[in-house]
Amino acid sequence: MQTLKDVLNRLPKHLHQFVVDQKYENYTAVDHAVWRYIMRLSFRFLSENAHQSYVDGLIKTGIGIEKIPNVVEMNEILSKIGWGAVCVDGFIPPTAFMEFQSYNVLVIAADMRNMNHIEYTPAPDIVHEAAGHAPIIVDSEYAEYLRLFGEIGSKAISSKKDNDLYEAIRKLSILKENTYSNLKDIENAEQDIVRIQNDMGPASEMAKIRNLHWWTVEYGLIGSLENPQIYGAGLLSSIGESQTCLTSLVSKIPYNINAADSGFDITTKQPHLFVTPSFSHLTVVLNEFADTMALRKGGYDSVLKAINSHDLATCELSSGLQISGVFTEVIKDSKGNTAYIQTTGPSMLCERERMLIGHGVDYHSEGYGTAIGKLKDCNELLEEMTLSQLKDIGLIIGKKVQLNFESGVVVKGKLHYVRKNRYGKILLMTFKECTVTQFDKVLFEPQWGDYDMGVGYKISSVFAGAADHEQFNNEPYISPTTTIQLEPVYEQFQGIFRSLRYIREYRGGYENLDSIFNDAKQKYPDEWLIYLEIFEIASHRQKYISLQKVVKDYLINLIDNQPKYRKLVLDGINLVEDN
Repeated sequence: MQTLKDVLNRLPKHLHQFVVDQKYENYTAVDHAVWRYIMRLSFRFLSENAHQSYVDGLIKTGIGIEKIPNVVEMNEILSKIGWGAVCVDGFIPPTAFMEFQSYNVLVIAADMRNMNHIEYTPAPDIVHEAAGHAPIIVDSEYAEYLRLFGEIGSKAISSKKDNDLYEAIRKLSILKENTYSNLKDIENAEQDIVRIQNDMGPASEMAKIRNLHWWTVEYGLIGSLENPQIYGAGLLSSIGESQTCLTSLVSKIPYNINAADSGFDITTKQPHLFVTPSFSHLTVVLNEFADTMALRKGGYDSVLKAINSHDLATCELSSGLQISGVFTEVIKDSKGNTAYIQTTGPSMLCERERMLIGHGVDYHSEGYGTAIGKLKDCNELLEEMTLSQLKDIGLIIGKKVQLNFESGVVVKGKLHYVRKNRYGKILLMTFKECTVTQFDKVLFEPQWGDYDMGVGYKISSVFAGAADHEQFNNEPYISPTTTIQLEPVYEQFQGIFRSLRYIREYRGGYENLDSIFNDAKQKYPDEWLIYLEIFEIASHRQKYISLQKVVKDYLINLIDNQPKYRKLVLDGINLVEDN
C-alpha cells in the first residue's frame, strides 16, 4: 500500500514544503453535494465526449461520483500505475508544478469550489485536479508525456516578469473564489494581469512551455478536427465549458509547435482550442520545442538566457561538468563561441546532478568563472586527454604552465591537480598562483586563491535551477499570497445537506423530506441545490411522486425568478428524469 510518506520519499526535499494536509474532515456536506452534482453531470456528458480512458481512469484512480476523493485512498490506487498524489495550496510556481510531474506525482489543490462557481472556477480545486488530471494518466502514452513534460518544463528558463504574472494569476484566482471579495478588488487584479501581459517583452522559455501545457494538459482536445474528444483537465472539470468547447462557437486548430506562441486568458472561456491526433503526437511536439531550448542547444545564446533571468541556473560543459549559480557575464570569441562564463554569489560544481566534493557553495561563495573552448594549435580536446598527452604539451602537475585558448584567453599558473570522472574525461584543472586574461582584460588574479578551471570545449546545456538542489540548499520560491480558508456556511444549512445525504445513502428517513422541503423554503428559498437533491430522492420512491412534482414546480418557479440558475437546475432535472 502506497502512503503519503512513500510518495514524499521519492521527491527531493525542496519540494516537500509545497505539500499540505488535505484535511479531509473539513469538507462539508455542501462540499460533497457540489462535488456530486458536478460529477454526475460530467460523467453523463464526458462518458460520450471525453477520451476513452476517462471513464476507465476514474475507476482506476479511485475517483467516485458520490463524494470528494481522499488523497490517501487515491495514492493506494495510483501506485498500481506508477503514480502518486500530494495536496498543495492553490497555484504553485510552474517550475515546481512541473518538477512534481517529472517524478510521476500529481499535485492536487485540496480546496473545493463554492456553489457560486459550480460550473467553473479560476482557482485550482479538487474537482479540477482529481477529476480532471488524474483519470487520463491511465493511458500509458499520456502518462509518459506528462512525466517528460515535467522533466523538460522544470528546466525551462524564466524571466522575472514570468513570476510577476504567476503572482497576479494566483491573486486573482484567490479573490474570485472568495465569496467575500469585492468587485473592485477583482477588477484591479484583472487589470494587473493585463498590464503585466502587455509588458512581458519577448516570451521566455517558461512562458512558451506554459502555453504548451495550457493547450494540452489543461485545454487539450484529441482526435479529428471535425469530431474531437476532450482530455484536458480544465475542460474535464468544467461542466459548462466542456459542452460549449465542442460546438462551432470554438474554433479547432491542429496542434503543433506554434501553440507555444499562442497565449491564453484564464479569466474567460477559450475562443479556440488545439486538437492533437494522438497522445504520441504530443510527445513529438514537446521534443520539437525542447530542441529549441537552452537545455538542449547550449552555447553563448543560452548563457545569455540564464543571465537575463537573474536567477539560479546551471551550465553544463561538454565534459559533463555542471556549474550552478547566478550567471552575470559571458564572453564570446571572434567566431561567436563562448570563451568565458562567470557567476556571482554562491556557486557549485557538479557532475550528473551530484556536487563534486570540495566544490560546494561554501567554497565558491563569491562566484565562479572559467575559460571554455579549444586550445590553440592543439588537435586534441583538453577534456579527452590522458595525463601522458597533457605532459606532451607541457602540462605537468607541479610545474608552471600556460594554456593558450583559441579565444584569446590565457591561463598562467602552477598546475596543482587534474580531476577526471569515471570515464576518464577531465572535469577540472586546479592552478595555484594563477592569472587568467583575455587580451587586455584580467579575468582572474593570484590573490583570489586557487583557480579551478572547468574543462570543456563548449557549453552543451543550460537550464534553470541548481544541478544538485539538495546540496545547493536554495529555498524554492513560495508565494507570500496564501489562499483564504473560508468559514463553513452556517450549521443549519449544513444540517439540511447532511440529512439529505443520509436519506440518499442509507435509504431511510424519507418521511422527513416534506419537513426538510418546507423548512428550506422558509430559510433558504433560493438555494436550488437543496431542492434538486430533494427532487432526486423523491423520484426514486413511488410514495413521494407528489412531492417530486411539487418540488419540480418550485424549481421551475425559482429559475423564472433567478434566471442565472436556469441551466444548472434544468440540467439537474433532466439528469434525474433521464435515469
